[in-house]
Amino acid sequence: MNHFSKAILLLVTGLSVACGQTETETETSLPQKGTAIPVEVISLQQSSFSSEITASGTFTTKDETLLSFKIGGVISKILVNEGDEIKAGQLLATLDLTEIQAGLAQAKLSFEKALRDQQRVERLFKDSVATLEQLENAKTGLDIAAQQVKAAEFNLNYSQIRASKSGFVLRKFANPGQLIASGSPVLQVNGAKNDSWVLQVSVTDQQWNLLAVGDPAILYPATSETGVNGSIIRKSQAADPQTGTYWIEVKPSEDKNLNLASGMFGKVVLTPKVQKEGWQIPYQALLDAQGDTGYVFVSSERKIAKKIQVKLGSISDQSVQVLSGLEGYNQLIVTGSAYLTDGSTIEIKNK
Repeated sequence: MNHFSKAILLLVTGLSVACGQTETETETSLPQKGTAIPVEVISLQQSSFSSEITASGTFTTKDETLLSFKIGGVISKILVNEGDEIKAGQLLATLDLTEIQAGLAQAKLSFEKALRDQQRVERLFKDSVATLEQLENAKTGLDIAAQQVKAAEFNLNYSQIRASKSGFVLRKFANPGQLIASGSPVLQVNGAKNDSWVLQVSVTDQQWNLLAVGDPAILYPATSETGVNGSIIRKSQAADPQTGTYWIEVKPSEDKNLNLASGMFGKVVLTPKVQKEGWQIPYQALLDAQGDTGYVFVSSERKIAKKIQVKLGSISDQSVQVLSGLEGYNQLIVTGSAYLTDGSTIEIKNK
């Protein structure tokens, strides 16, 4: 064998030995079949906790109002536009008053005539010329004429639209010169200047059952980078027929500087005061989580691993709330689960 062939043989032999060592080291680093798998465990202790509920919805003032004229007519002026700020009592719109004022003048003339008739019949009755029935009819006619004047004055008053509270104009449905029917909406306004903002969110029936009026909350409006403290002020008593969910209204404790608008998106974290009994376990101990269920390994007599299904509560980056499934167990496997199957032999090696 020449020197070149010997060199090739030594190189191949060296590579074979190196590969053999790598495979041996890899095999010894993984648990071997039939041997105990090293794991770490923690003690399970049941405790009480509240599960946070996250929901989203839109802001509203709950006092959005459609304003209209009491009687129909031709719109003379609309003095505001969408987005304008308004104050309580401010004149917003008015009808052309020509016909309405004419009606009031006619009612007043009818009243004056009825008054003269009543006075004349009263004098005739004293002279025994008119009967009691004629006197009573004259008084009734005077009363009717007086009520007609009140009705005409009322219609004149409500031929103008004034702001019932301070807020903003949300929508305008008509324009000057338009003939509008009685009761047709002209403007939509809210009372946003009265600190009446609420966030209305939807929750499931189970979440609705946990929440109560007065429970604390943290709101996250789209216009704020930080959360705002608040509380639940109202719960619906019927499900939405389209979605099957229930609404919850959350009011911020302070909303003057939030710069909110009707329909603006917001999130909220609700904390029910109702306490649940369960376990708080490390996130790495949870396997195959899906929805509100998952799996964990517990130790049986500190020798055998047992895989069990658990019902989950809130899940965070560091821990998981387990509501049920761990009853009767006191040791939870937190590391080594990747190598385990139900019934695996284990060796506890806590640090």
